[in-house]
Amino acid sequence: MTDVPDREAVGTLLRHVLDVLDGDVAAVYAERGLADYRPRFSPPLRVLVADGPLPIRDLARRVGVTHSAASQTVAQMARAGLVELTPGVDARQRIVHLTDRARELLPVIEAEWAATTAAMRGLDAELPVPLADLLHEVLAAVRRRPMRQRIADAGLPPPA
Repeated sequence: MTDVPDREAVGTLLRHVLDVLDGDVAAVYAERGLADYRPRFSPPLRVLVADGPLPIRDLARRVGVTHSAASQTVAQMARAGLVELTPGVDARQRIVHLTDRARELLPVIEAEWAATTAAMRGLDAELPVPLADLLHEVLAAVRRRPMRQRIADAGLPPPA
C-alpha cells in the first residue's frame, strides 16, 4: 500500500481516497472479466438506462459533472464499446446511446452497483458521519464561501 498523503494536503488526500475506492471497484469488475469497465462509467450508464439517449450536455447535468468531464468519460465509454454517438439536431450536438454490449453487461453492472451501495452503507457505519453527507456539507460550505475567498481571508496577499 502507498503512503497516506499528509493531512494538510487535503486535495491529494481526497484523490487518494477516491483512487483507493475506485481501484477496489475496478478490481471487482476485472475479476468478472470486465477489465475495460471503469467505475466512472456507472453514473452515466445508469442515467442513459433511465432516460434513454441524451446529448452530452444533458448527460453531464444529470450526472453532476462538467461538460468536459462527461465528454471525456463518454469518449472512454465509446472506446470500450458501451456507447455510440450520433449527431443531434444541431451539428455541434452529439447524442449518446447505449450499445448492445452495454445492455448485455447491465446485470453485472447493476449487481455491482447494488453491492457497492450496500458496502458503502457498511463503511458509513464505521465513520463518525456518512461520507456522502460530509462531502455534500463540504460542497455547500465552499458554495457559500469559495475556497479562494477563504485563502484570501487567511492572509495571502493579493497578486501584484
